[in-house]
Amino acid sequence: MIVFDSVGRAFGQKWAVKDLSLEIPRGEVFGLLGPNAAGKTTAIRMMTGVLALSTGRIVISGHDIAEDPIGAKSVTGYVPDRAFLYEKLTVREFLTFVASVYGLDKQSAHERTEKLSIKFGLKDIEDSFIEGCSQGMRQRVLFAAALMHEPEVLVFDEPVVGLDPFGVELIKDVVRELSASGTTVFLATHILGIAGDLCHRVGLIDKGRLIALKDSAEVAAHEGGLEGLFMKELGGRGE
Repeated sequence: MIVFDSVGRAFGQKWAVKDLSLEIPRGEVFGLLGPNAAGKTTAIRMMTGVLALSTGRIVISGHDIAEDPIGAKSVTGYVPDRAFLYEKLTVREFLTFVASVYGLDKQSAHERTEKLSIKFGLKDIEDSFIEGCSQGMRQRVLFAAALMHEPEVLVFDEPVVGLDPFGVELIKDVVRELSASGTTVFLATHILGIAGDLCHRVGLIDKGRLIALKDSAEVAAHEGGLEGLFMKELGGRGE
């Protein structure tokens, strides 16, 4: 479903990501973990078409992100770490706008907006302007928008920033539901508990290079679990 083939991205003489190769099958929840400035967000921005690749290729559900960016984006939902929202729109207006961007007809847009507003607890604020929403509610709006077109691949960068414990549990339930239905989920996070609860596999990245790739059984068997593995592989490396 997602293929990274020797992917790299350089900024001047410095490589933010170097020789990253991964294959992530349909329905898997994959976590990319690492310290600050390890290359996680750069990897995500390349796979969502925000940044161009310096080397290699990324294929999402058969669509090469460089050769067929519209096709790749049409099957991808994306929740960035720093989101832009149209603050002068209401929540309902924003979700309706997102539906129109993805080409949903009026009836489908209405049905999806209603369903997602209920799922993410937005019904009470759907006629409120986004500028007046809390950070946590904005994050919920972003998740609803990312799922508007029922994507085959969902990409999260620090997915639970600003969410209270109820919101975190909601997102975890949604991710599990999506994975069970065949949606592939790619997430980057600093919160090891989230990755440990959700991910079928994790990749550890540091200074732009993948240094370890473990499935959930291997993580569970490691002394100290995911935190122990993280500290063993990355402890002392610094940023």
